[in-house]
Amino acid sequence: MEDLKRRAEVLMEALPYIRRFWGKTMVIKYGGSAMENAQLRDNVLRDILLLHYVGMKVVVVHGGGKEITEWMRRLGKEPVFVEGRRITDEESLEIAEMVLTGKTNKDLVARLWKLGGKAVGVSGKDGGFLIAKRQSGLGEVGEIEKVNPHILNILLNESYIPVISTIAMDENGKGLNVNADTTAGHIAGALGAEKLLILTDVPGVLDEEGNLISLVRFDELDALIAKVSGGMKPKLEACKIALLKGVKSAHIINGEVPHSLLMEIFTDKGLGTMIIGD
Repeated sequence: MEDLKRRAEVLMEALPYIRRFWGKTMVIKYGGSAMENAQLRDNVLRDILLLHYVGMKVVVVHGGGKEITEWMRRLGKEPVFVEGRRITDEESLEIAEMVLTGKTNKDLVARLWKLGGKAVGVSGKDGGFLIAKRQSGLGEVGEIEKVNPHILNILLNESYIPVISTIAMDENGKGLNVNADTTAGHIAGALGAEKLLILTDVPGVLDEEGNLISLVRFDELDALIAKVSGGMKPKLEACKIALLKGVKSAHIINGEVPHSLLMEIFTDKGLGTMIIGD
């Protein structure tokens, strides 16, 4: 009886959030261990389907950096990173596109279908969806200039879950690798999303003593970005992009915690770092 009562209390705590976010768009940047570990992966995909079936419009933007690195090494290439961003030559771009669009994306779409969802894989090249300009010094790497969300709106309005691989193209149709975190920020802004949620392998943003920073205000964000390094920097930059474009809040959460998405959205306290506008 106590277990049933506890379950009922969890549902009652979630109810006001379900009502509040019904019909709202949630952009989820999916990557890290939550995508590589089979059990974690299925937990996250079930959470995504739950959000979808309680009335939210869910968009998934996925990474695949570790798998790209693995394939590069299989082919005799050693990846190079600058501040968490991969330097990409022509051959590396071909590998990235093969892995992200041809393998990882389709695998996620198939798994969502197997779990009972309707998903469609979308590359940034499809319908001129993601237009980027080449970033100096990083090779075939782009920075998003324009997002045309028309194709995503069509899918969302037909109750599909768009699953996006982050290969963009320049104004001449040439493919470019773009950072999945910052791209998710641009997509969230273009869709007028309620939330951007970034899954990572740490509890959130940590202070100098290693403690979780649970809330960050927009006017504190630049100072925080200047302090962090590695993969956290593009994640915070993605949050800044999203908030500047009108997204209500951005969240960095630990995808290794089972059902972290649900706990962040449907509970009073949450469990990661939430960044809010002024």
